[in-house]
Amino acid sequence: MRVNFTVNGRKQEADDVWEGESLLYVLRERMGLPGSKNACEQGECGSCTVRLDGVPVCSCLVAAGQVEGREVVTVEGLADYAKHREEAHPGGACASGACGTSIDAAQRWQAKPADGRSAESGELSPVQQAFIDAGAVQCGFCTPGLLVAADELLERNASPSDQDIREALSGNLCRCTGYEKILDAVRLAAARQEEAV
Repeated sequence: MRVNFTVNGRKQEADDVWEGESLLYVLRERMGLPGSKNACEQGECGSCTVRLDGVPVCSCLVAAGQVEGREVVTVEGLADYAKHREEAHPGGACASGACGTSIDAAQRWQAKPADGRSAESGELSPVQQAFIDAGAVQCGFCTPGLLVAADELLERNASPSDQDIREALSGNLCRCTGYEKILDAVRLAAARQEEAV
């Protein structure tokens, strides 16, 4: 079957998708977006977390056919999504299919010092920069899912309590840390977000 949906703000289609194929497989193997990690394939670890119509979901549990006509935001699109949200939708989110990073740009994305003016030149979203500044990135396998979940939390709750942060990230497992640096990173991103307002 053919699946038409929006990825990082751009209309996309995936051809020859079989009915049992996961969204994670389509994103990684068909669209060349490896940010969402394939770890447990059971929705237990959160490494494959993406936003589906604004809600964090484990993409390994979503059948590709379920995303027909819907919007997906991956870790590769977070910087552009955050920048656009800040400029065009302060305190809100993008309408489905209205904005974001192209598949081409997301496939070419590489982390670089944040000295440019766009995600293509290496600029990071506020939550991505906070994870680096707080030392919350270790092996990096869980990081994409944590970033997507933290970004969604900060979009809906600009001043989260520690309990809010723990609850928002509860579906994401990290085997490298004691989670304190991750919590610090979300606190830092929230504080910077408040300062910017």
